[in-house]
Amino acid sequence: MTPQIQAFFDQTTATVTYVVHAGAGSACAIIDPVLDYDPKSGRTCSLAADQVIAFVRQHGLQVEWLLETHAHADHLSGAPFLAQQLGGKTGIGAGIRSVQRAFSAVFPAHEARFDHLFAADEAFSIGSMQARAMHVPGHTPADMAFQVGDALFVGDTLFMPDVGTARCDFPGGDAATLYRSVRRILSLPPHTRLFMCHDYPPAGRAPAWESTVADQRAHNIHVHDGVSEADFVAMRTARDQTLAMPTLILPAIQVNINAGQLPPADTNGVRYLKIPVNAF
Repeated sequence: MTPQIQAFFDQTTATVTYVVHAGAGSACAIIDPVLDYDPKSGRTCSLAADQVIAFVRQHGLQVEWLLETHAHADHLSGAPFLAQQLGGKTGIGAGIRSVQRAFSAVFPAHEARFDHLFAADEAFSIGSMQARAMHVPGHTPADMAFQVGDALFVGDTLFMPDVGTARCDFPGGDAATLYRSVRRILSLPPHTRLFMCHDYPPAGRAPAWESTVADQRAHNIHVHDGVSEADFVAMRTARDQTLAMPTLILPAIQVNINAGQLPPADTNGVRYLKIPVNAF
């Protein structure tokens, strides 16, 4: 099965949102949706989500799933807004419980905010399309890659071959675990299409987000064939020590571990995100 895939690249957060469907009038899933958020003003808006809504309505699609590959640290999820406009159940890997526990002392969360927590290798359907949720931890304990036919949406396990792999220094992250998750992905048939959650293109290249298993095995700068687990862990650990925290991690985590739900309004009717001082 070869599903039809429409990608939407958010320039501000370098995030790619996908609509996966079987043609006009079919059921669909939306993967890793974005809610625009300006940290300087504290304002949200739906510019990114509105593009997805327009596409879904133009093609007469019925949203069955809003899928999160993990609890993102670089953008707020647009899943609640899209569910309100289009319907659909919000799903994430069952490993989200571990992420919620890791942040529980600072940001309370409740797994019931998600409609479904996927078990490792759980099979599910998107209308007539059969799908599978592959557990691919390492970047975080909750990472899932969603397989639909010949397409795999890899989240933050892999980037484009000239960018490499994602960091592993978040709570519960582990470079050796990520290496094994990546090798599992790269054991799929060579023609399998891989769709990235982000792209940070080197100078001179436009953003891109589709690769193949064969291309990654031959050219990924971090995990091409021949790179050992020990070499990868040494490289990844050293590289992660040089990285700053993502700009939106504090607002994003507290929202995304609660399925993208913004905090309830305070007594004055205003919603507040919390910025802990000296907690990390």
